[in-house]
Amino acid sequence: MTNQKDDYLKSDLATREIARKRPRSEWVFAERANRISEWLIDKMDPFIFDEFSEAYLASAKLETLMTNIPVPLRKEDIVAFGSKDGLDIRLICENMAKIIGIDPTFPYTTAYTEFILRFLGKKAHELFVKAGGFEADNEDLDGACIHFRAALVIKPDDRDAMFGYARICRAMYNTSTNEKYVGSFKAESLTYFELLTELYPQFADGWYYLGYIYLNMGLYMKANLSWTRFVLRSNKVKEKKEIQQRLEQLTVPIEIEKGCNAVLAERWYEGLSVLLPFTETVYKDWWPLWYYIGLARLGDGRKEEAKENFIRVLRLNGTQRDTIRALIEIYKEEGDEAMSSKYEDKLTLLNAENAANE
Repeated sequence: MTNQKDDYLKSDLATREIARKRPRSEWVFAERANRISEWLIDKMDPFIFDEFSEAYLASAKLETLMTNIPVPLRKEDIVAFGSKDGLDIRLICENMAKIIGIDPTFPYTTAYTEFILRFLGKKAHELFVKAGGFEADNEDLDGACIHFRAALVIKPDDRDAMFGYARICRAMYNTSTNEKYVGSFKAESLTYFELLTELYPQFADGWYYLGYIYLNMGLYMKANLSWTRFVLRSNKVKEKKEIQQRLEQLTVPIEIEKGCNAVLAERWYEGLSVLLPFTETVYKDWWPLWYYIGLARLGDGRKEEAKENFIRVLRLNGTQRDTIRALIEIYKEEGDEAMSSKYEDKLTLLNAENAANE
């Protein structure tokens, strides 16, 4: 165990260095692809925008930073903002934080960030992480997500902000059946758990959650590696026992994944030799098993057997689009227009249903 732990520690140092060398577009939050803002943008509706008076800009020495920069206000802020005493600066900072959390690419993100840091200090991000944690505990998932995002705009590599954000995205995709929504938040959660474990490889909890994401994606070898790192680092007895049991359960899925990877690498015979024995086990009703067997047989030129395998997939999972597309191609090549049209209609219907749910 000690040697294994030493090996992982050496790996940690290399991994962290690699993470630091990632392109800014991957880890500087305000420069990343704006993957989920479309699901948060309606949270900007309560805000209207005004500007500081010239007198206030001069008195607060904000001419350079805030001249011609719109200030986000809620309806209940308007009277106080225009009054003699003005609106509490902390509320203005909170409004700005919500705007940059909703949309980190907002045109005035840089100005808002500098304003927040000037009035709330260098640890402003900690206030937003705390607010996000409170909202998460009270099941305000959108609010928590926005605060964690604001914290990451201000400090892109803050460990607690990254962890909170990755977890809240995970919670959000688990509440929805909308395929596009789930895909967006799942990708965001995965990205941030991976970044978190790269930047902070000694932080055990990051590996715990990353392992579960990999498990749900069917990436069993990656789940195994993540959970092994968790067990080596964590002091949490209950969670370690849970994960040790999970690791034991991964033995067979890892073998199946090796077979699937062989198929993806077009090593058809190798993939089949690994996968076929599992068709007579408790995994016989696991649709991905039959899907990859179908791909291998298709690649090996055995279309009829592949067709039977794909039809079996659809008996187990009638909405599996890749399988439907494979059948469409097979029937087209065979010149069977009736069957290819049948599956094209099925795919069109599934796509329409998904679009209606978005």
